[in-house]
Amino acid sequence: MDSPAVTADFWTGRKVFVTGHTGFKGSWLSLWLQALGAQLSGYALEPPTRPSLFEQARVAEGMRSVSGDVRDAARLRAELLRSQPEVVIHMAAQALVLRSYEDPVETYATNVMGTVHLLEAVRACPSVRAVVVVTSDKCYENREWVWGYRENEAMGGFDPYSNSKGCAELVSAAYRQSFFSAGGPALATARAGNVIGGGDWAADRLVPDMIRAFGARQPVRIRRPQAVRPWQHVLEPVGGYLQLARGLVERGQELAEAWNFGPADEDARPVRWLVERLAAQWPGGAAWESDEAPAAHEAATLRLDCSKARTRLGWRPRWGLATALERIVEWHAAQQRGEDMRALTLRQIEDYQTWTS
Repeated sequence: MDSPAVTADFWTGRKVFVTGHTGFKGSWLSLWLQALGAQLSGYALEPPTRPSLFEQARVAEGMRSVSGDVRDAARLRAELLRSQPEVVIHMAAQALVLRSYEDPVETYATNVMGTVHLLEAVRACPSVRAVVVVTSDKCYENREWVWGYRENEAMGGFDPYSNSKGCAELVSAAYRQSFFSAGGPALATARAGNVIGGGDWAADRLVPDMIRAFGARQPVRIRRPQAVRPWQHVLEPVGGYLQLARGLVERGQELAEAWNFGPADEDARPVRWLVERLAAQWPGGAAWESDEAPAAHEAATLRLDCSKARTRLGWRPRWGLATALERIVEWHAAQQRGEDMRALTLRQIEDYQTWTS
């Protein structure tokens, strides 16, 4: 049975509460919900970078935006109760592997206890019918398999970031079984691949590092060019979260479990492949070189098996990796020309929704 696609008929006027709406993925999600007519509230820290997609696309214009920390349980609960949402999408996180080595306490406090605080707030808010907790493809115990991980694989994680995401999955499963299984809101978790897209300026992340270097007309230094990752445009998993949330409202506990949202198998590519193609598409050309300096541990191979989402949700990737790179170049070229980035970002969302090939 397929769930309906992302359409305005479901979302118009529906109350939605998003944590982490000022981040890269959260900003894309928030703009999409605004375009669908949702009554949207967001709770997050200030944008994590300058510049940021949140500011460039004026995301706050179409929603109630609250500055707050998910580590502040009382504040989070008060804002959720104030919003009285039907759908909650939890995206607030410390999202960088290298930063997790630098500050593991912040990483665990945000990613694990932040999830606990959110779910405790949901328990106190009877209006909530569906909760999507966004974790990461790195939540799995990575065995460097050449095939994709399925949702029933063991949780793990070598580094504090990856491990904290595995912990957030375990927390969500415990809350689902202990508090939400009998008549409460339907709670699902979502694990996405390596997202890329316009408007990402995070530190120590491949595409933002490339764009900064290309803009400065310098070669970008690349760690582990042979590492394989499940690259996907940010709209792919974000569309999956929205489709899953709708399914939870309409089908309840039937879908209250973990879900992978990754690219087609052929788009799990080595870092080198992505770097060479983005450099070739960049206006005026660009260059890269391998960084041989010692680096913190990162997995060499990571793939996701998304057959469950395809079969039971009717979700499928729309943009291949080549199209995703074209959209990134389009976005940043427009930003450098001083165009209206809210309008352009909304136009890319509309293009994605109507994409047929």
